[in-house]
Amino acid sequence: MFFFLAARMVEISRFGAPALGLLDRITAPLWRRLDAYVRAIIGAFFVAIFAVGGIYLTPDLKTPHEWVSWIQLLIAAGVFFRRTMPLSAAGIVALWVLAVRDYGLFHLLDYLALGLATAAYLVLAASRQEAWRAHRFEVLRWGLAIALMWSSLEKFAYPDWFHPLVDEKPFLTLGLPRDAFIPMAGVAEFTLGFGLVWTPLIRRLSGAALLVTFSAAVLPFGRIDLIGHGLIMAILAAVVAEQDRQPTPLARWQEAIRQPLPGIPLGLGLALVVFASCYTGLHGALYPAGSYPLPPPSERSTHGFNPDHPHGPGMRSHRH
Repeated sequence: MFFFLAARMVEISRFGAPALGLLDRITAPLWRRLDAYVRAIIGAFFVAIFAVGGIYLTPDLKTPHEWVSWIQLLIAAGVFFRRTMPLSAAGIVALWVLAVRDYGLFHLLDYLALGLATAAYLVLAASRQEAWRAHRFEVLRWGLAIALMWSSLEKFAYPDWFHPLVDEKPFLTLGLPRDAFIPMAGVAEFTLGFGLVWTPLIRRLSGAALLVTFSAAVLPFGRIDLIGHGLIMAILAAVVAEQDRQPTPLARWQEAIRQPLPGIPLGLGLALVVFASCYTGLHGALYPAGSYPLPPPSERSTHGFNPDHPHGPGMRSHRH
């Protein structure tokens, strides 16, 4: 919150325009081709998961159905043509719904950005109505922000899920005690996710910080991690490069909260209350106490097949 307030004070001062101008100059080559870049990354992502095979949308969501991989190859082909982009979007939504059937709604909310937000971008980008097209990058940002804030709550609600990962790779804690580092990581994920929907300087700096973090994870976890997070990293790069600082008609009503400095603690506090309430409430409604078996502690893991997770029977992402 301190750094968000500091960034906002810079943004409204005489240093704000030069700071945004510097970011504009650095990202100008990407900004001029941002739609082509996002569509190319979406296509490359679906080619990659087609090559991996046996997964829905991300390496964490396994499926025995071979036809799913071929659907993903067709999705990749469709993103390069305006007429077929809505068909690719429909395919993404269909795969997300199939994954919900196998893994449950609660678990698939972690992958909102990979499913519904990406599909919405393709539909809006294909539209010939500029009023609709204007929202395409906003939808991507909001989808990723919601997904990050939602998934961060696991680190508060179930920190013991992350003990095997931290014990296996202790360097991840940067020398901090394990039980202190895990909720600190949750704070970082939640607040930076929140920052993606705030004012231009805050959201671009939040996107840059998250992009560095996700990129750093590739080295210890390898190319499968890169495939799983590749689309998220691409969206973060798009957030950093986005130079349109005029709010869309849909976002103008939010400016009364985002512009004043008190809006930062108010918005962050409200977001935390809403997300924590929805997380615990939905979890309690879908998975009443005693409705799922718990394995011995020695068999619990955050990055392998894990019956301990009431979200679904599948794999959990390295970022969790």
